[in-house]
Amino acid sequence: MTKLMILLLPGVVAAFTSSSRSKATTTITTTRPPQHRLYSTYTDYSDTTLINIDEEAPRDIPSMEQWSYEMGAQRTEGFTLTSDDGGFDVYAMTTVDLPTGSPVLTIPEHMILSSTKAMAELRSTDMSEAEKIINSVNAESEFRQYYLMLKLLVEYEKGVASPWYQWLNSLPRYYTNAASMTPFCCLCLPSLMRKLAVQERGYLQRLGVSSIKLVPYLNDDTKYDVDLCTWVYQIVYTRSFESADGDLKIVPLADMFNHGAYPEIESSYDEEGNYYAYTTYDVPAGSPLRMSYGDPTNPSFLFARYGFLDDSTEATFCKIMPEHISKEMEELGYAHNKMLFYKDGNVSEEVWDILLFQHLSSTKIGDKRALMEAHRTGDYATKQMLHEKYFANTSAALLEHIESFLEQLDKLSEKACDRQRDLGDHPRLPLILAHNDFVKQTFLTVRMQNFGY
Repeated sequence: MTKLMILLLPGVVAAFTSSSRSKATTTITTTRPPQHRLYSTYTDYSDTTLINIDEEAPRDIPSMEQWSYEMGAQRTEGFTLTSDDGGFDVYAMTTVDLPTGSPVLTIPEHMILSSTKAMAELRSTDMSEAEKIINSVNAESEFRQYYLMLKLLVEYEKGVASPWYQWLNSLPRYYTNAASMTPFCCLCLPSLMRKLAVQERGYLQRLGVSSIKLVPYLNDDTKYDVDLCTWVYQIVYTRSFESADGDLKIVPLADMFNHGAYPEIESSYDEEGNYYAYTTYDVPAGSPLRMSYGDPTNPSFLFARYGFLDDSTEATFCKIMPEHISKEMEELGYAHNKMLFYKDGNVSEEVWDILLFQHLSSTKIGDKRALMEAHRTGDYATKQMLHEKYFANTSAALLEHIESFLEQLDKLSEKACDRQRDLGDHPRLPLILAHNDFVKQTFLTVRMQNFGY
């Protein structure tokens, strides 16, 4: 598909300052947004009240860029927004070479939406009934996200009077993450991904209409609009990130940075709450500008939360999920970001350690104690001796796990393929099939590397 791109016009040079960065005196070019439409025509806001949240509604990127410029956002020469799919996914890139440590973007504090500011504005004794619902479903940990959702609903109701109207109208309406999937879609996912999907959908259910309907300052059309509540949920959970002080923040324009396993961008805030983005290494012209959304070795979480497949990751969780995970297993390194299968077919040390521990737990208690003692004292020679002694057992366990998981994947994909004719009801099925195939290819490579077929 033809790549669509906004071409930036030259502007004036302004100081890019940050008290938390050594290169704070570097200058950044403030560029005016283009005077043309990226995907259709500019929205005529004089006759518009509420934003169209239909999944196929176009994203008005140019008006958002004009708004960000007028609000004081600054961006370096070469920073541009583009799309490879006609505007569903819009992301930042650079059209010029950017050296390491280059300032890329600064967003003034007053443009930033935060959970702290939302709670200060919207939380009161009148919210006690709504909060009781949140507490009753054990979702107290999600209060920050909840009040950010309410802030977005308040701004949505204001229509064009909202300071964030143009930004809201630039956001995606169509999502492919777990919260957007049908129950049948979840049934086509492997165990870990299904668990994460159920968890994500649970957040949506707990923070949705059941509690929002008790918010006193929202009108009834808003409170009972399931699609609208889902949309603001998606915005908060896919575009907010925690700052060092524990605040959840959504930074307009910076929220156009996609995820990368090797991000080009790092973010920071100064004491006044202004946002800064710098390059982490030399970035050549034509490259995307990406940040990190989370652990790149856990593509299942990235898929569940954000709805994309990160095929740039070098490894993925091995999917070994015991019914009970003991403290000793955690001590040996049982964690989703350590129990890894690599795309080149290698297996992480932690996987072998856990397989050995499981085998010794049911057969050789004395050697299990020796394994734990060797691990705790850093006695590599003893650990290696135990691995060699029981290699036939652990390799057999590894192969059994690979074979059974591949069989599970085939059955799940077959189930999804049987329903692909119902794409109108389950439009995320093709992406689920791609996810399952991505995992399958990694498992097949590990099997080939370790067992020769």
